[in-house]
Amino acid sequence: MTRDTWEFGPGNGTVTVHTDVTGPAARTGHRLTIDMEQWSAELTVADGVPVGVAASIDVESLRVVSGEGGVTPLTGPEKAIARGNALKSLNASKAHTITYDATSITATENGFRLDGTLTINNNEHPHPLDVEVSGPDDARQANIETVVSHREFGLKPYSMMMGALKVVDDVRVVITVDLPPAG
Repeated sequence: MTRDTWEFGPGNGTVTVHTDVTGPAARTGHRLTIDMEQWSAELTVADGVPVGVAASIDVESLRVVSGEGGVTPLTGPEKAIARGNALKSLNASKAHTITYDATSITATENGFRLDGTLTINNNEHPHPLDVEVSGPDDARQANIETVVSHREFGLKPYSMMMGALKVVDDVRVVITVDLPPAG
């Protein structure tokens, strides 16, 4: 049996978080696009078939890229404030890393299904991921889109104005990784 390990990071992919807002004052809030700039993933392949995935994200690497909506455009100083609020919500001072470990990988029509454990804020929960693999053999890409709940991991979504404006509990996470050529 031939076993290989492929390593991935910011040089060949992105981890992006999209938030939404709710409450009576939701129209005044920004729907954020956040990049996690420091992450790594290791894919174990046996005889050309994926058999394990381990990934890690440095919570402090969170960067607010943009904010849609709101009364006015999101400025640089407001991005810094939003970053600080997001780090507080993620309990970054105590939980520095988000991890994912998949030990079961099943082939699907368009890629793979990962069954693994997601750890955020030092809380572990089973979290399946559907990976769509696309592109020609020499330019393949893995795409994952999933939803993560703040509350499931013991986190409180950011809110202000006594809850009149708050971040929605579920955030959408989009991961894109360039894969090595097939073969």
